[in-house]
Amino acid sequence: MDLRAIQAAAVANKVAKGLNLTDVELEFCLLMAEIGEAFMARRRGKPDYDLELADILLFTVGLAEMTGVDLQDAVDRKMRINANRTYRRNDRGVPIKVTTPPAPRT
Repeated sequence: MDLRAIQAAAVANKVAKGLNLTDVELEFCLLMAEIGEAFMARRRGKPDYDLELADILLFTVGLAEMTGVDLQDAVDRKMRINANRTYRRNDRGVPIKVTTPPAPRT
């Protein structure tokens, strides 16, 4: 299943269950809660860590749909940008972005 199909299926599930489809700010808060749950599951070595990561993706694609973002297109563009970025390491060894190419649209 590609990202567009995941986005459509996630929203269809929200519609079927009567979940939030309009309150973007609430959805961001719920996404943050899911990130916290994933963090705790990972930290505690729980076997459902993978499902918490899946929740993060599902809330993210839901937000994309709610705000009119084609997440597949955005991810493709961002991957091209990241592939063309260059970094240098500072004196502590931390990678610092040197260049940011423009975001090409296809």
